[in-house]
Amino acid sequence: MPAHSANPRRRVAIETYDVANAAHRSSASRADVYASVDSIPPCKFAGRSKVRPSLSFRVLPMKRLAFLSIASVLATGSAAAECVRGAYTSGKGDFLAVSTPAEGTTGQARYLFVDGRRGAIGSADALVDCAGESVNVREADGRTASWKRLPLRETPTTFSSAATKLTGLLIEPAASNDARPPLVVMVHGSERRAAIGGVYSYVMAAQGIATFVYDKRGTGESDGEYTQNFELLADDAAAALVEGRRLAAGRFGRSGYFGGSQGGWVAPLAATRSPADFVTVGFGLVASPIDEDREQMLGEAAEAKLDEAAVASIKRLSKATARIVSSHFTGGFEELERLRRDVAGQPWVEKIQGEYSGDMLRMSDADLRRVGRARFDNLELIWDYDAVAVLKRLKSPLLWVLAEKDREAPIEETRAILRKQIAAGRPIDAYVFPDTDHGMMEFTTNADGSRTITRVTEGYLRLLADWIKRDLHPPYGRGHALN
Repeated sequence: MPAHSANPRRRVAIETYDVANAAHRSSASRADVYASVDSIPPCKFAGRSKVRPSLSFRVLPMKRLAFLSIASVLATGSAAAECVRGAYTSGKGDFLAVSTPAEGTTGQARYLFVDGRRGAIGSADALVDCAGESVNVREADGRTASWKRLPLRETPTTFSSAATKLTGLLIEPAASNDARPPLVVMVHGSERRAAIGGVYSYVMAAQGIATFVYDKRGTGESDGEYTQNFELLADDAAAALVEGRRLAAGRFGRSGYFGGSQGGWVAPLAATRSPADFVTVGFGLVASPIDEDREQMLGEAAEAKLDEAAVASIKRLSKATARIVSSHFTGGFEELERLRRDVAGQPWVEKIQGEYSGDMLRMSDADLRRVGRARFDNLELIWDYDAVAVLKRLKSPLLWVLAEKDREAPIEETRAILRKQIAAGRPIDAYVFPDTDHGMMEFTTNADGSRTITRVTEGYLRLLADWIKRDLHPPYGRGHALN
């Protein structure tokens, strides 16, 4: 989802699909740490023009990858000094992935089990310790078991999209029950940090899926400027699928995309531009960024038990800010100023958030006119993006997974749209996981209403892999089919 620098109070660091961490918003914190799966500001509508990718490729030397891996290990500190990123197996059908901090950064190595347990290696409650080419796993009975690193084939590369060099990595299972496993391209959320090396690509590979991951433009080893323009990002994803297929030629079966959070806008659009056999989306929206902002505020109003008058004012606020952002801060200020006067002094005014409307309401008219675009509209976001129209054009089978209690991306409108599309005969499978927040995260609720993230919900990661392999084995934790 878009992550606005405008609202730094509600985001909590969590792991997300394509890197060790991702930004998650709860009522307690909204800091974009990327960990971030979300960050926004804005739009020059020239960004709407479709730029077909110009494709040229160059393979990075393996010794450079080795250097990067060594640097990453050294950067993790003593607690993770022996950690090697990759996938590990118990030998009994259980898997986990380990990631290490990117070159030149500090932090802890992290782990993620396929069943959703997660944590930082070296922390007091860690279930995993590194031991070179193996890891030691603390089991439920207190005993420690050694899990061996899975042999994976890793091929680094660079490729071009819209005259910009992007850096990618193909990860292939060395041994698979399927001689030609499916290939999935991991499409970013709105994080600003490198995707290569994160746990989610290795979790997919551990389950027998060839995975192509790439650093988003303006992040990691990729060139270009960071953007949230879905049109350009979809071109990048389409180019990534072309490159992944080229590298894995003759070794994969069907191929397609996975997009998490903001990637739920980008992956389906990319699949309309390049032949894709499937699309999978986790915790994304079939709605516009404007719709997301409105639904977040209405969710906050419901949790706070605001009266009908306050809810009506919040809907009015959404319409007023929508006019401003859609104009790219060239008009619409008068209605918001009238609303400011009408609701002045009401308690909810100081608490309402949304993606951006709460902050815009609390700014003065003069300040919003002066710096609003720089603060909220600087990343070429397509505010009124028509996600439904994209779904109607999409020919590929689609899996959409929803987090039932998602505060970052409220699901009500998306759930209704998916049900309608399914009823119309579209090739869509949709699942809902109860009591989960953004990132498919389980949580506990604190006394002040904020949430503490615990783990990725059990069954989610298996569902993604099994659906991509067309080999479903339910149940998937507490998840259930929407249709």
